[in-house]
Amino acid sequence: MTILDRYIARLYLTNVITLFVILFSFVVVIDVSLNIDRFFKAAVILGTSSDGVEPGFFRRFIIAVLVIADLWWPRLLQLFNFMLGLVLVAGMGFTCSQLVRHREFLAMLTAGISLRRVARPIILVAVGMTMLQALNQELVIPRIAPLLARDHSDAGQRGLGVTTAPLTADGRGWLYRAVSFDADSDVLTGVYIIERDDQTRQALREITADRAVWRDGGWDLENGLQRTIRVGEGTTRPPPEPIERVESSLDPTTLKMNRYKEYRNALSFAQIGQILARGDQLDTQTRRDLQRIRWGRLSMMISALLTLVMSLPFFVTRVPKNMVLQSLKCAPISIGALVLGVVGSSAMLPGIPPGIGAFLPVMVLSTAAVAISSQIKS
Repeated sequence: MTILDRYIARLYLTNVITLFVILFSFVVVIDVSLNIDRFFKAAVILGTSSDGVEPGFFRRFIIAVLVIADLWWPRLLQLFNFMLGLVLVAGMGFTCSQLVRHREFLAMLTAGISLRRVARPIILVAVGMTMLQALNQELVIPRIAPLLARDHSDAGQRGLGVTTAPLTADGRGWLYRAVSFDADSDVLTGVYIIERDDQTRQALREITADRAVWRDGGWDLENGLQRTIRVGEGTTRPPPEPIERVESSLDPTTLKMNRYKEYRNALSFAQIGQILARGDQLDTQTRRDLQRIRWGRLSMMISALLTLVMSLPFFVTRVPKNMVLQSLKCAPISIGALVLGVVGSSAMLPGIPPGIGAFLPVMVLSTAAVAISSQIKS
């Protein structure tokens, strides 16, 4: 990269980072102001000693600050992924406004440099930030998924804890219920399973167990018993028989996805691929949802870059213009393109496979980006 490219790239990256700092600070301050009482209550619970002595005001304040940081640092990593497209466009607008205000575009034209060169460092930085977003989504977010499922009352805790496991069907149609599910150790307690006929969905067998531990594609049962429900006419119902293991597609990850809606979006591309590889063990709706999430992420990343390309002609101008007016002209197009990328990649279109439907916004925005970016007059 030339000196000019490095200068524009550094200016653009500085603006993007500044916007993220401002955005993150604004979000955290608003949340803390609305939930300050809940944070202080959590600080009292965490700071109370074993003999029941509550912490003093200063110690309570320090613990509250740590609780806020503990709750929000994983959320900010996820917010980075959600807001990157908007910040890239806004950062480009601020960068070009600075270059216009200091007449640097005129200096480039005087030196015989095409204004299209401005787009190169900006797009390179945007691609780099998008790659960082992909790494964050694939390597970081899945590791901190339990932290993202917490609410304010769970701040300070390091896992999902114990929750209920309501009646849930696996891919074969078997029904599972448990008194409790330890999402950190992947253990079910008070297990009740109903085996159903594939065609009629009538109950054939019931299985009970004190505990069930997930291991290698199935649940290992502790004190498991199976009982036949349907018997032929005039046939005596056989006594319960012991059972040690049940193979199932309903693994701990699926239970977490069903219990915590945020958990599904925190899965990596590889994790979703492993779940989809189970074949017929997944129901149709779950399969379509996971495919939409997997391909929708890639579609949104590409859509954000195309939106940036579409926005450049409004700010890269030969003649100094009012950048506020240019921003007002650009806003409907850029915001509309970002919304199209998000909604289009996440909506389920009837009759269209999720892997194709997720990229419909990319097809539309690609055509628009080529048409609008050609309007740069250099």
